[in-house]
Amino acid sequence: MALEPRERDLPRIRRALTFYKVSSIITGVLLLGLCAEMIIKYGFNVVLEVGGASGGFGLVHEDAVTGFNLFTALLVAHGWFYVVYLFADFHLWSLMRWPFQRFLLIALGGIIPLLSFFLEARIGREVSDYLAKRQAASHTLEDSH
Repeated sequence: MALEPRERDLPRIRRALTFYKVSSIITGVLLLGLCAEMIIKYGFNVVLEVGGASGGFGLVHEDAVTGFNLFTALLVAHGWFYVVYLFADFHLWSLMRWPFQRFLLIALGGIIPLLSFFLEARIGREVSDYLAKRQAASHTLEDSH
């Protein structure tokens, strides 16, 4: 038997959904950037640096980096945002009282390219529909009394 979210958690679910959607998009964009970075780095043996010998942005061989390595910064940023994404996933998952497998599926969105965008749309639609259904049911109960 599936558990239903608690009535008192419904307002918190809306905020948790917004937080999840924002973190999902940011994590997805950073993951796509990371994929592009890996293709450039391992395909062409270059990295993107700022403030090196060229003074601005430049692609240089990975052994010749003298400035700030933007690829490393992208890697670190994705790592931290993935932690935020996992927190948003956990928060929404716990409020919705979904099975643990659902948490794991959503967590994969931050490590499989493009999946976070599909999950964000699907989860967002599903949770919004659920909240609308609950709100309509509560109005129907109020009208009958």
